[in-house]
Amino acid sequence: MDGLHERDAPADPVEQFRAWFSRALQTDRQADAMALATATGDGTPSVRMVLLKSVDERGLVFGTNFESRKGRELDDNPRAAVTFHWVVLHRQVRAEGRVERCPDEESDAIWNARPREARLAAAASRQSEPIPDRETLERAFAELDARHPRDDVPRPAFWGGYRLVPDAWEFWQGRDHRLHDRLRYTPDDAGGWGIIRLAP
Repeated sequence: MDGLHERDAPADPVEQFRAWFSRALQTDRQADAMALATATGDGTPSVRMVLLKSVDERGLVFGTNFESRKGRELDDNPRAAVTFHWVVLHRQVRAEGRVERCPDEESDAIWNARPREARLAAAASRQSEPIPDRETLERAFAELDARHPRDDVPRPAFWGGYRLVPDAWEFWQGRDHRLHDRLRYTPDDAGGWGIIRLAP
């Protein structure tokens, strides 16, 4: 299995991520799935899977309900961490940093790129809130479906995009005998990124 070497690592972690993500898209049917860890103001953690919507030099973007547990936690403690795990490639990527809400135009674009049924489901669900039974959710979905019979399902005010702005990236490549490669990127004094190797 190919290793991960400092001599081959780009100076920009986003470039390294894009190369690995492009490869993962060829081998993993859900390559865009990432575990998102948040915490309350007093440090109680929680983690769940979300889907990466875009990545660039500004950070990693995902969409969700602002009033969900993760949304409430990000209001109280706007820092988070994500992990991608690509089993076939025996690779992981981690990123951590502050989180900010995306502008409305960007949230609209994320919303409109979702399948119609996914938009209806997101609009019908008061994510993380208790409901009496499944029928309540299905009824809300059906009502919205009837109200918006075409593709014009409006984005509710409680739903939008978040951007994780990393101040650290880590790339993990599995190797034989558990002698894995781990390269961590952190900001340097020159405004770029420094790379250090971590023991597995």
